[in-house]
Amino acid sequence: MRGFLVDGMLGRLARWMRLLGLDADFRPGLPDDELIEIAVAADRILVTRDRRLAGRRAVRDRVILIAAERWPDQVAELLAGRPELGPIRPLTRCLRCNEPLVAVDAAVAAPAVPPYVLAHHREFRCCPSCGRIYWPGTHRERMREMLRRLGLDPGPPSDGGGRVPTEIRDPGPEPD
Repeated sequence: MRGFLVDGMLGRLARWMRLLGLDADFRPGLPDDELIEIAVAADRILVTRDRRLAGRRAVRDRVILIAAERWPDQVAELLAGRPELGPIRPLTRCLRCNEPLVAVDAAVAAPAVPPYVLAHHREFRCCPSCGRIYWPGTHRERMREMLRRLGLDPGPPSDGGGRVPTEIRDPGPEPD
């Protein structure tokens, strides 16, 4: 499946694409020519609201033009009849850096999560790039409801140990 390069004006959509498990590269502030260059070089589909950018010859065969202005409508528009999106695997990518999450033992997560979380959760996932730790948290059901409203199956509800990571613990500041 091809990845996506999301235009800077669609930051919330990029985050939701990652939440849905889609490979969504997001680089705000880049000029159009750089976006095109990256999309072509990395074989990514450009996602934009910019009609002029979408009409450029170099990306015509690799662009999704989003018309909606509000992010929930943008997500719905993106998902409407698009086989090029590939499989939707919610909650499997890091929301910060887009890397696929990997399962880790509680012992690995222990230094980065509060003691209460460690005592009440059995499953943790980690971003191999930024080190962020994810676990099934309290706002998971709100995310699952949003996925249902978008017409997606969020999977079975998790037990106390959890299946879907949604609470996030930041390991600290990023290195310089």
